[in-house]
Amino acid sequence: MNLIVRPSALSGRLVAPASKSHMQRLIAAALLADGECWIRNPSDAADCWAALSVAAGLGADIEVGSNAIRVVGGLQPRSDTLDLGESGLGMRMFSPIAALHDGPLTLEAQGTLQHRPMDAMAEALSPAGVNVVLTDGHAPIQIQGPLKGGEFRLDGSLSSQFLTGMLMALPAAPEDSVVHVDNLKSRPYVDMTMDVLQTVGIALQHDNHTRFEIPGGQSFSPFDHTVAGDWSAGAFLLTIAALTGDPFLEVDGLGNTPTQADQAVTGALLYSGAKMMRTESGIRVDRGRRKGFRFDATHCPDLFPPLAAYAAFCKGKTTLTGLHRLQHKESNRGEAIATEFAKAGIRVDLLPDEDAMVIHPGTVQPATFDGRGDHRMVMAGTVLGLAGAPMEIVGIEAVEKSYPAFFDDLSEVGADFGRA
Repeated sequence: MNLIVRPSALSGRLVAPASKSHMQRLIAAALLADGECWIRNPSDAADCWAALSVAAGLGADIEVGSNAIRVVGGLQPRSDTLDLGESGLGMRMFSPIAALHDGPLTLEAQGTLQHRPMDAMAEALSPAGVNVVLTDGHAPIQIQGPLKGGEFRLDGSLSSQFLTGMLMALPAAPEDSVVHVDNLKSRPYVDMTMDVLQTVGIALQHDNHTRFEIPGGQSFSPFDHTVAGDWSAGAFLLTIAALTGDPFLEVDGLGNTPTQADQAVTGALLYSGAKMMRTESGIRVDRGRRKGFRFDATHCPDLFPPLAAYAAFCKGKTTLTGLHRLQHKESNRGEAIATEFAKAGIRVDLLPDEDAMVIHPGTVQPATFDGRGDHRMVMAGTVLGLAGAPMEIVGIEAVEKSYPAFFDDLSEVGADFGRA
């Protein structure tokens, strides 16, 4: 489905959606908990529905209400096939959890997730006696435990998500474990995982995120938690506010706990000269002058799309580093940003030798912007349309993955949309 996005002046209040990253971790913890758990302010993202489906397939009893989800845990698989949809976190997190069971299980993927690398999983789990069979290095994955614990080594250069899976699963394994991690990226996401584990009574220690000591035989305590607001989606709302606020827009629901990598967006916006102020319930952003900036997005690669779109309207070039993190997303986001922004008259240089993307501001031109089946690319094209020139966004349904109400929420504060 396509949508025309027209330049708009927005005013009022937006509420960031619930974090799909936080909610998926809570679902995994609830599956492993001994008793009844409540997850409040649930996310409606497709990735979270996939996580709930997988948790149910692995044995959890789940009741879904309008404002809360009740989960009674228990790892007793009802199905030998688990469909993770397009959730990269779900695939990498639930695989070690599935390996706690001693029966054969198959984890399936849909869409672009079928092409994302999963070799690190087999390389870490196979020496521990877990049978892992990949399909040319990708999903579907056949896995059979039991995962008993032991000593593991992970490559964290492509993603921290498999480490999250190991940290969630190993406390429930019968033996103690040590996990050595090389070149870890996206550390704040690991901090979020450890925050969730701490709140459910799990003990572990780490040495600067390179060596994790995890006692085995631990029990996950039942809990009643509220899903935090999503800074990944909030980053788009904040950049839209800085570009289109009339004269300002308030974005609510973004707190400081648990740790989220994309909270770093506030630093990037402040570097550019944006005016931001904390209110009782959120962040007020005033539309004003903007200058180019330099920002390291190595540990928060999901900020590339919103910051690249924002940089198109800054005075002077912007440099974002950490380019190598973009290859294995829902699209090859580096190439996608350069190609689609060029259609709108914005030059983006990719400098692999410098691990950098350089955005040259200019006058945004009307264009047809292909979302590439990538929710964050669809949102980036929307920023260009709202702040620059009419943009026909191709494949708007991709936002279902993380923020199904994205266009509805923007309409409520004055965004001008039309059907293509």
